[in-house]
Amino acid sequence: MGGRGAVRPARAWIPLALAVLASLGACKTLERLPAEPPALSTGALPEAAGCIPPNPSPQASPDAAPQAGACRYFVARETASFVAEARAAAARGRAWHAQNGVPIPPLNMLAVSGGGDDGAFGAGLLVGWTEAGTRPEFQVVTGISTGALIAPFAFLGSSRDGDLRSVYTEINQHDIFTSRSFLAALTSDAMADTKPLRQMLEQHVDQALLDQIGAEYAKGRLLLVGTTDLDSREPVIWNMTAIAASHSPNALSLFRKVLLASASIPGAFPPVMIDVEVNGARYQEMHVDGGATTQVFVYPPTLRIAEEAAAAGIERQRSLYVIRNASLDPDWTVVKRGTLPIAGRAVSSLMAAQGIGDLYRIYLLAERDDIDFNLAYIPASFSAPKKGQFDQAYMRALFQEGHDLAARGYPWEKHPPGYTRAIKEAAH
Repeated sequence: MGGRGAVRPARAWIPLALAVLASLGACKTLERLPAEPPALSTGALPEAAGCIPPNPSPQASPDAAPQAGACRYFVARETASFVAEARAAAARGRAWHAQNGVPIPPLNMLAVSGGGDDGAFGAGLLVGWTEAGTRPEFQVVTGISTGALIAPFAFLGSSRDGDLRSVYTEINQHDIFTSRSFLAALTSDAMADTKPLRQMLEQHVDQALLDQIGAEYAKGRLLLVGTTDLDSREPVIWNMTAIAASHSPNALSLFRKVLLASASIPGAFPPVMIDVEVNGARYQEMHVDGGATTQVFVYPPTLRIAEEAAAAGIERQRSLYVIRNASLDPDWTVVKRGTLPIAGRAVSSLMAAQGIGDLYRIYLLAERDDIDFNLAYIPASFSAPKKGQFDQAYMRALFQEGHDLAARGYPWEKHPPGYTRAIKEAAH
């Protein structure tokens, strides 16, 4: 589930998986349908969810009845389609506000990162933000890994704060996964079984939640979740509002699968297999934690929001709030001299560096598109002990930390760590 909360299990599981990779090659692999050829992936329809294939042309008329758009986008190859969906969403929003006599609101966006059990920080921050009375409605919400689990509740607003509190303060490790024996792991697809997490998703992500999210699609709002297609090693952005608005019999199942996939650490948790169809032929994609390719995202750089707004004659304030469910301070520890500890530490270092790099990338996008940048992360002062993964006492303490900081008026950072305004001005 990405971030600091997932780095610790990665230290044990990922190096172990690497150590037994050679022996796995001799074992019988689990059966699966073939993945679709790369040339066909952009036209693949997931599980007949009722969404249309990606199309670079926006809707013919913004006054037409809202229809579900493309379910997902392979970010590197379908940027034109994503830009078209963003334009169509803006057109739907303008039409809905005009029809209801409501002024177009400021553009507020929220991006929630991965972080495993450290997602308790982001959940607590959102609940505390509600109590402060300053939490806006977000037109766009994105989530990766544990951030994907937070995103639907954040998207629907304060009415779902109870879900955030429940998911991040009333669970423990047994509510997320059960460990497999070493032998079972060798003959399976992961070190643990995430059946408990699937059951928790079934409890909190129900048809009522799906209907609420689907209704927001007509208003131009977007809920986006990131996964990694392991076959093509590509990040995939899923349009969860389009899935919800499709009203397909398979929509709820696909919605839950995407959330589960986004939080499935490869090697530690089983991948999520998603059936797709292309030209009448069935294939199967393997999706894993979105954190395998990025820790947090907002939108592809080919979408130039300031230019799009100017072309549409829209003037409004634009703000972005990024919640990084991790500490950005150095995590010092004595590394034992051994293959597995060294490999595990290297993996955790790579993930931490990736997360900081993502913040810089997002900040540069915000600067280019004249968006007010705001960043929250776990403060260095937080020092509650942690006895294991998804330790309930630790998560409750971290939830309370985020809650109290936000309830008092969160001191949002205006730049990524280590960045100064002087450096930027000097570069110009």
